[in-house]
Amino acid sequence: MLTGGLVSDNFMSGFHRAISFDVSRIADNRIRLTATMRDVYHDILIEVLVDAETLIIEALQATFSRCPEKACPNAAGRLQNLVGVVIGRGLNRRVIDALGGGAGCGNLRVMLLGLLPLAINVKAAEGFDSEEEMLESVRNKLRGSCAGYPEDDTGLA
Repeated sequence: MLTGGLVSDNFMSGFHRAISFDVSRIADNRIRLTATMRDVYHDILIEVLVDAETLIIEALQATFSRCPEKACPNAAGRLQNLVGVVIGRGLNRRVIDALGGGAGCGNLRVMLLGLLPLAINVKAAEGFDSEEEMLESVRNKLRGSCAGYPEDDTGLA
């Protein structure tokens, strides 16, 4: 673990930020994704509707209940650049393009990059009789995609 004492003369010392994600399968073959980010300066909610079959983003909105600057909520309009985007290959680049630059918002980007891929998990979890069965299917589908699902897992404990 990293060690070191808090520096009391720094305003960010002791700063805490909580980001949470919620996922729901809803009527009309849709997935509802929500993300919240809360800290002393921010209280942001993002809501996203996704077609459960195609994983196409149908609607997005962000609500800034608290933010450090009056102009911050202006970035929410940039979310509309993601309507029609498929959650899959190339998603990260599309989110960065939509919310980058001086008119974008780094916090919305961080929230969406964690939230949107969860729609893939919802789709991957359908049609199984047990969680174990579902997790094995996910392992097979994600093999080679990251450190947790290596291409060759024979040497893993």
